Amino acid sequence: MAVHLKRRIAAAVTEEMDRKVRETVEGILAEVKKRGDAAVREYSEKFDKWVPRKLSSPDLEKILSKVPKSTLEDIKFAQAQIRNFAQHQRAALRDIEVETLPGVKLGHKNIPVESVGCYVPGGRYPMVASAHMSIVTARTAGVKRIIACTPPNQGEPHAETIAAMVLGGADEIHVLGGVQAIAAMALGTETITPVDMLCGPGNAYVAEAKRQLFGRVGIDLFAGPTEILVVADETADVEMVATDLLGQAEHGPTSPAICITTSRKIAEALPAEIESQLKRLPTADVAGVAWRDYGEIILADSLDEAVKEADRVAAEHVEILCKNPRFFLERMRNYGALFLGPETNVSYGDKVIGTNHTLPTLGAARYTGGLWVGKFLKTCTYQEITREASVKVGEYCSRLCAIERFWGHKEQADLRLRRYGGQNVGLNRKI
Repeated sequence: MAVHLKRRIAAAVTEEMDRKVRETVEGILAEVKKRGDAAVREYSEKFDKWVPRKLSSPDLEKILSKVPKSTLEDIKFAQAQIRNFAQHQRAALRDIEVETLPGVKLGHKNIPVESVGCYVPGGRYPMVASAHMSIVTARTAGVKRIIACTPPNQGEPHAETIAAMVLGGADEIHVLGGVQAIAAMALGTETITPVDMLCGPGNAYVAEAKRQLFGRVGIDLFAGPTEILVVADETADVEMVATDLLGQAEHGPTSPAICITTSRKIAEALPAEIESQLKRLPTADVAGVAWRDYGEIILADSLDEAVKEADRVAAEHVEILCKNPRFFLERMRNYGALFLGPETNVSYGDKVIGTNHTLPTLGAARYTGGLWVGKFLKTCTYQEITREASVKVGEYCSRLCAIERFWGHKEQADLRLRRYGGQNVGLNRKI
């Protein structure tokens, strides 16, 4: 039986925080819907001390000139990896057309979403990589119009983030952040044409805005604070376990960092190692709070139990620091992304290796994967049949409609039976 040596804070605390976020977001969305650009500007000035604006071509050229060539090359390398993997994913999705019965042709087409709004966060950390993950992937899927928004960073557009947006292929770039950016893209304003889908990570307010707007527009997925789960056996290195936990805990003070281990030695040594590393970590003010409030240590008595616990947690990122990492690849079902063995880590996935870093959190890995090319595609079906096939299918359809008492549905089938089969069926012939 698994034993918790360290638990996170009570759920009731986070539920009250969620309620306050929900109410704030409702108010902002209502104001943007009512007053458009005026409300967007008001909230931007209030929260970011910034007048929102769309960047022109001269603006973009000026900003890109500030970015060192070596940084541009690094961004291009990262985007090439993400584009390459996305292209392979796209190639795996094919349109089909099959003859399921003589004369019955059924098929589906994978049609890209027409327009997408990509949010690239930039509060404490300018999330350059988020531009790659959303914009590059949407473009690879074939999305025609891509609008991108990012907040100002320290009083101006963050040059590297803007460069990533440009190189990724965004058609329209706005320096605009927070709920007001999400609202403007989804609802539209006098200056921003609304999109069909929203994607990209953000803080609790951005995530809540996407949740409330879902249905009016599509979204990539519901996202909460970044999560990491490290599964370690006796072969793992406690320094690496602590480093990788803190490397994700620095995202925010509510980011869960969990260790499941079959080694009591690692479980008991981990708290001291984390405290030691926090003394040297520049982001300890955030990572330390996340570990204190949302860190967990779970001691499992076997690898099978570790798999069971990992599936129960259903974490966004799962690192497997075990002798046989593929044991978990073969058995685990609930995770956003797996990182197999000590050679890889979550940071690679977040920044450069090619898989997408927008992943399910808050247990959503139980029912969905992360952002990928397929999220930007609508798989739409069609059918086409011959007269002879219409008669054969129509006979079954007529009887099945009668069972359900859908007489209008039944008449659709009966009309074809009369036209193409010469059968004496029709309205008022209920069975």
